[in-house]
Amino acid sequence: MHVTLASIDRELRWPARLCWLLMRSEPWFVRMLARVSTKPPRRKRPIEGMRHEEISIPRTGGAPPIRTCVYRPLSDGERLPALLYLHPGGYALATPEGSESIIRSFIETRKCVVVAPDYRKSLAAPYPAAIDDCYDTLLWIRDNAETLGVRSDQLMVGGHSGGGGLTAAVTLRARDRGDVKIAFQMPIYPMIDDRMEGESARMNDGPLWNSKINALAWGYYLRGLKERGQPIPYDAAPARATDYSGLPPTMTYVGNLEPFRDETIAYVEHLKEAGVSVEFQLFDGCFHGFDLIAPKAAVSRRARAFTLQSFAHAVDNYFAPQTEPSPGNQ
Repeated sequence: MHVTLASIDRELRWPARLCWLLMRSEPWFVRMLARVSTKPPRRKRPIEGMRHEEISIPRTGGAPPIRTCVYRPLSDGERLPALLYLHPGGYALATPEGSESIIRSFIETRKCVVVAPDYRKSLAAPYPAAIDDCYDTLLWIRDNAETLGVRSDQLMVGGHSGGGGLTAAVTLRARDRGDVKIAFQMPIYPMIDDRMEGESARMNDGPLWNSKINALAWGYYLRGLKERGQPIPYDAAPARATDYSGLPPTMTYVGNLEPFRDETIAYVEHLKEAGVSVEFQLFDGCFHGFDLIAPKAAVSRRARAFTLQSFAHAVDNYFAPQTEPSPGNQ
């Protein structure tokens, strides 16, 4: 899908030009970004508007623990919903700290505790490392609900891009394993289909994330499976799922110019057909990550408002009690 400057929302055109100028869809560029973006930042001052704590969560199998950021309101005298937030980066890039603006907006919209793991990235550890880390973190939240001060019947999951793909994968795994109940999910423009068969994913030359870099990112993430000649499971690429029943209420959106448009729309349709409650919007003139690249643009503000309204509705209305008593239920 060819993306022209004229097809892009007017307020997004300057950021689009910068992305086209600076981004390179080459392996060396992805490796360079990975080296730079996966280093935890040095924090010089407290975060405005919320409290932050860095903890270590045990990994299944005894691997080194998961560096995890926990964010909470400045005052939180009651049990709060828990949001497992999975940061964007195409499974290969970034850290939780890069998403603190959106994390703060969740906390300001409805008081909650946000747990954001620095899951392993694909260049260092391909599938299933990232999904295993995210799932281990979810189980840790369930088991430590009382200590965290969260409601075990309001465990929610959300993320953008690669984090959106991990969100969809986590909810599928939770449904099938049956060991944790999720009240709500927000897989925002999720990276969920390695096959790249939709029109929007083929030959997409849009800003920031195009078909070439998407193929590279999937190659890094799935390389272990492909080297062994193994099939791609649906908790690696959630669009490969054939059963979408029993998944939690969902909110998502996507831009009409980006590679993930068609797979997101198909995912939404599958959820609806399975009887899952879905809130969805398609934003015209928008490329991948538009709201993160240009948060002050009017269309980005509309997307953020849609996200936060959906989140507020979920906090007020969606509950999923755990099937077995956990510390948070005692």
